[in-house]
Amino acid sequence: MRILIAEDERDLASALKRVLEFSKYEVDLAYNGLEAFEMSENKEYDLIISDVMMPKMDGFELTKALRDNNYSNPILLLTARGETDDKVLGLDSGADDYLTKPFQVKELLARIRALLRRKNDLEPEINNFGDLSLEKNTFELKCGNKSIRLTNKEYRMMEVFIKHSSSLLSTEKLMDLVWDFDSEAEINVVWAYISALRKKLSTIGSKYTIEAVRGVGYRLGVKNDKKA
Repeated sequence: MRILIAEDERDLASALKRVLEFSKYEVDLAYNGLEAFEMSENKEYDLIISDVMMPKMDGFELTKALRDNNYSNPILLLTARGETDDKVLGLDSGADDYLTKPFQVKELLARIRALLRRKNDLEPEINNFGDLSLEKNTFELKCGNKSIRLTNKEYRMMEVFIKHSSSLLSTEKLMDLVWDFDSEAEINVVWAYISALRKKLSTIGSKYTIEAVRGVGYRLGVKNDKKA
């Protein structure tokens, strides 16, 4: 699970990063709201934890900007402000939960687990795209009455292509979304998985394939589309 912490108090940010990494989360840090927003556009986070009082863009503004930009995963606000009106403002801006400083680490971790469980509960068991169905529980890719089982990485890559079907995804972006940040995967590994998925799409008779737009990236497209 990947978490972004937006906190301008650098010592606190570093302490939270250590705690969460000890709990096996992958953590990035941003030191103001604007930096956090820009990072969210370039990386996919399962949860964003944001302080309220920050420079350039406060936590309320960040939350609203994230929701306006179609970020749908949980947002947890951290703040020294405990007034009811502030909590209401935070929740109304799109936050999922609100934790007042100072807080116990155990409570923070419990809130994080609850938010991530809720996120997983809301994720559909089946992702549909055109003539394709991608089943979460079985890792099967289906087209009509034909199906084929995907490996873990193939499933994750196919899921990314479906979720970002309106976008062109560069090789670097695919590496970021499918492989861990510290992965030693190389570009040719990404190409190998794309090739494997193309073959499996053909095997089940889908009209879709993974098309390449030269110098830009990859996307799902119908087979008879002009390819670059």
